[in-house]
Amino acid sequence: MEAEDKVRAGDTPRLELRNASKSFGRVRALIDGSLRLMPGEVHALLGENGAGKSTLVKILAGVHQPDGGEMRIDGVARAFATPAQARDAGLAVIYQEPTLFFDLSIAENIYMGRQPVDRVGRIDFDTMHREVAALLESLGVELKPERLVRGLSIADQQVIEIAKALSLNANVLIMDEPTAALSLPEVERLFTIARTLRDRGVAILFITHRLEEVFALTQHVTIMRDGAKVFDAPTATLKTQDIVAKMVGRDLATFYPKADVEPGDVMLRVRGLTRRGVFKDISFDVRKGEIVALAGLVGAGRSEVARAIFGIDPCDAGQVQIAGKPLASGMPAAAVKAGLALVPEDRRQQGLALELSIARNASLTVLGRLVRFGLISTGREMQLAGQWGTRLRLKAGDLNAPVGTLSGGNQQKVVLGKWLATGPKVLIIDEPTRGIDVGAKAEVYGALAELVKEGMAVLMISSELPEVLGMADRVLVMHEGRITADIARADANEERIMSAALGETNIHLGHAA
Repeated sequence: MEAEDKVRAGDTPRLELRNASKSFGRVRALIDGSLRLMPGEVHALLGENGAGKSTLVKILAGVHQPDGGEMRIDGVARAFATPAQARDAGLAVIYQEPTLFFDLSIAENIYMGRQPVDRVGRIDFDTMHREVAALLESLGVELKPERLVRGLSIADQQVIEIAKALSLNANVLIMDEPTAALSLPEVERLFTIARTLRDRGVAILFITHRLEEVFALTQHVTIMRDGAKVFDAPTATLKTQDIVAKMVGRDLATFYPKADVEPGDVMLRVRGLTRRGVFKDISFDVRKGEIVALAGLVGAGRSEVARAIFGIDPCDAGQVQIAGKPLASGMPAAAVKAGLALVPEDRRQQGLALELSIARNASLTVLGRLVRFGLISTGREMQLAGQWGTRLRLKAGDLNAPVGTLSGGNQQKVVLGKWLATGPKVLIIDEPTRGIDVGAKAEVYGALAELVKEGMAVLMISSELPEVLGMADRVLVMHEGRITADIARADANEERIMSAALGETNIHLGHAA
């Protein structure tokens, strides 16, 4: 690290934060926030939820004022009392979910509050549209300045935010979890834009939970833990296990704790499942003690297959069996009774009642068991929630607190515990680690490994190839509503999976009869 400091000392950092601290009452959110961004660099800021990343970013953006420490922009000491001051100094933040005016055009959003005017004081739309068109063209995107924002994808909205930052001459761009809601092609477009800006000398701070993105895009990594910077090094000198160990503060023998289990009887059998216009002729088996991954690009039909198996969406043809018994189509209650559980992709919208307590959410699937004399026994409810909370290492101070107050990783554990409480034979889990930090990912993987050791059959839908390769016994790949490959663990690699996901091959290694 000292050698790297010497190499970088010859240049003036675009932004430097030294020993920043911030407390909220008795809570010390930031103890030692230190960061150095160089011109023409994409710099990753990593850490588990609660590590202090958000507080540090809000200090940079002028939302919070630090209790101590120093900030310099291009070598000049600065302090921002408001976000407007940070913006005027050339700092811009691109959040995971952009905040735009949907009923205004792209150009109006970019120039909000500072529209060019003509000689009589009217907005000069021609000039504004011309300048915005040039900005968008420089970013390599095809969007018309006159188009309303309403209806645009999250990816296009982020491009508008980036164009707005460039129109303000931003030379420090902070991207906070920008890829969480993007498809693979949208992520690649964002990376292309980031590289273009980097080559123009913009310093980019990139915050993500996806380690593959760190290695694909960034040149330097800063890691935070418990409110302080604990590590700083060039990306090229690191491996995944190095980053994970620094983030969680302990050595991990393996990030993916794959259970060595001999698969048993078929627990989930799907034959000829078809829904017109969505997927066709889906057939596969999942055995006791086996994790089967369903991979493919966004839009391939993976989540739709899971919803149809569980009975949420109707099917036009096909049959599902649980432990050898046919499952009635279109009846989720029958699926649960038969021993099937579904952890949905969108935990906040489909898996949790955010305003209800952690304990109530954890027990929603089995409330009938907790009723005594016509009333829900709060004692039994707390006992159940505590049992699964302990097993899944839930970090929660009060089980009566609203579940919406938990971090993403802990919310995912509540959803998982809620369904495990039903005692399922088969678990379908859709995007098990989306939007959660590395430490929570490791704990979710550990929980899945324990479940298959106990004999559960798991169908895992995932867009993260390292996760698929690390955890699955077999990989089913979908392309445009069909299974195009059934790949054994020993034969699986990223190239083979992506080739099948793009429809470039047709590998069928067969399913059990």
